[in-house]
Amino acid sequence: MSKELSVVIPVYNSESIFPELYRRLVKALEPAAASFEIVAVLDGCLDGSYKVIADLAGKDPRVRVIELSRNFGHQSAITAGLAAASGELVAIIDDDLEDPPEVLAELLKKIREGYDVVYGIRRRRQRSFLHRLGYSAFYRLFGKLVDIDIPIDAGDFCVMGRSVVDVLNSMPERNRYLRGLRAWVGFRQTGVEYDREGRYASASGYGFRQYFALAFDAIFSFSYKPVLYVSFAGFLLALTSMLYGIKVILSGKSPVAPGWASLFVAILFLAAVQLISIGIIGQYLARIYDEIKSRPQFVVKRTVGLGAKDEDK
Repeated sequence: MSKELSVVIPVYNSESIFPELYRRLVKALEPAAASFEIVAVLDGCLDGSYKVIADLAGKDPRVRVIELSRNFGHQSAITAGLAAASGELVAIIDDDLEDPPEVLAELLKKIREGYDVVYGIRRRRQRSFLHRLGYSAFYRLFGKLVDIDIPIDAGDFCVMGRSVVDVLNSMPERNRYLRGLRAWVGFRQTGVEYDREGRYASASGYGFRQYFALAFDAIFSFSYKPVLYVSFAGFLLALTSMLYGIKVILSGKSPVAPGWASLFVAILFLAAVQLISIGIIGQYLARIYDEIKSRPQFVVKRTVGLGAKDEDK
């Protein structure tokens, strides 16, 4: 039987956090939703998260558990949760309590006004200055590179209607940036501002390497402009070289001897431009390669509360 709301939670090493997240979710959703389920997707956890969450599922049938066979990444874990969610409305929230579960009631209230997607807009973050600077720079750079309207400072935290979720589930691409796909599909969307809290316990499993990988997926999945920019740079350098060559020929003077240092720097600069250009093209080719292989985005190891695939806790 389908629920009014499914809450998809990608989980990574959250044995000390999830009980509090569960408590606050239930407290916030019981008065806000007619019925709901919590779909926890364990993305290669190395701690006791599975036992903690499976025990909760044994006590509360509204909790469903999907454990992936290894760490496939945050976006793949969300994708697995969206595929399993049965609700007419589907929410996405991270497991670290930085996004307050209580805000879901506001998102639900807004989506009942007739919107298909209501996303949270981070008004304030309790993170380091370096993190905040990186987030701000990325969203503004990304907004300049893409041709679709992706809201600034809006993460995966949202509530979506079933029609939007069905479209997202039908998309086969492997290198996923869900907040970009969410904007790409269209429909009627709006945002709700909120203050992001600090992480509840333990250190984040999402380091700078993961942030850069997500940023690359975002840029190279939604924009061709990097290729256009390096092509323009190459054309500009070629034109400059040609004009300089014409100047040398017309002057009748040889630029040999003095100036070898500037020549050496110019050669290094051009070599760097070539390597950067090849690297950008390689990013697109790598994604084409992933799509051609058609491997699944995730592999499920075991589940709890999802029927035939369930295994003993």
